[in-house]
Amino acid sequence: MAAAAVSAQAEDNAGPIKSSPAYAEVLLRKTELQAELESVLADYTEANPKMLDLRFELAALNKSLERIYAVRPSETGKLTLALGKLLVKKAALDTDLNRLQRSYSKDNVEVKRAKRKVEIFEASINEVLR
Repeated sequence: MAAAAVSAQAEDNAGPIKSSPAYAEVLLRKTELQAELESVLADYTEANPKMLDLRFELAALNKSLERIYAVRPSETGKLTLALGKLLVKKAALDTDLNRLQRSYSKDNVEVKRAKRKVEIFEASINEVLR
């Protein structure tokens, strides 16, 4: 019975989160990627770089959604469209970094540059969510 009460409370808390602009922005991008993944599933193997990128970005967006769900209901005002855009862009940058890391060493200039971009976006996201 207690588990059901906790679940009901989590559902109540999810309402303001699911109606936030940040959630909608991340969900939109996730939906676009899922649709693209479905459309290319028959054409590519799982080892294809396009498939690796799509799956990686989807996983990054799922992590972003977890971060959004972790926001306290009293702080849903932080879940702005700007935050959503930051999270979506960071997922794309994480995917770019992952792609570069599959091809180059960690000391490569392009890898370092991509890593720095990810760090900058992460810092901004953390500043908003603080």
